Amino acid sequence: MVTRATFKSFEESTKEEWANIMVCLQETQAMVSTRIIEQMKMLELDQGGFPVNRLEHCLQTATRAEKDGRDAEYIVCALIHDIGDNLAPFNHPEIAAGIVKPFASEANWWMVKHHGIFQGYYFWDHIGLDKNAREQFRGHEYFEYTEEFCAKYDSPAFDTEYVSAPLSHFEPLIHEMFKPKGR
Repeated sequence: MVTRATFKSFEESTKEEWANIMVCLQETQAMVSTRIIEQMKMLELDQGGFPVNRLEHCLQTATRAEKDGRDAEYIVCALIHDIGDNLAPFNHPEIAAGIVKPFASEANWWMVKHHGIFQGYYFWDHIGLDKNAREQFRGHEYFEYTEEFCAKYDSPAFDTEYVSAPLSHFEPLIHEMFKPKGR
């Protein structure tokens, strides 16, 4: 049974209440991987006019990265890079970056956060935007890293004939990456 705090504002809170909240935070973190998997499943319901639904796109991206020998963290980042598509289609990289930030390397976090503008290189000219907008980041230490992610894994991941690993294949990696510290 969880003990609930009694304060009505943070100004009224006590050290004991915050100690309990911090315990509860670990319990919430223990549910994050399951919630990520649930959210990924919701992507299957959204095709958005693309050749494949958003879940299949993410599965293809992760499968391609895995087949290329990338490590588990990179594969999970590849898998969930578009997790925010059905919540904030114009700002989805920020959602995914916020999820992975405490758990991923700076390189993988930066890649996830900026993949949208880098992916724009392949199509933004078709929608009246500057396909070279990513050039503002040229010289950044993770520019080539993110450019490669889009070229090798993200951009080609709309193939209706590609055989992806199922989401269940990646679930152990998700659980491992997002487990609470100390567990």
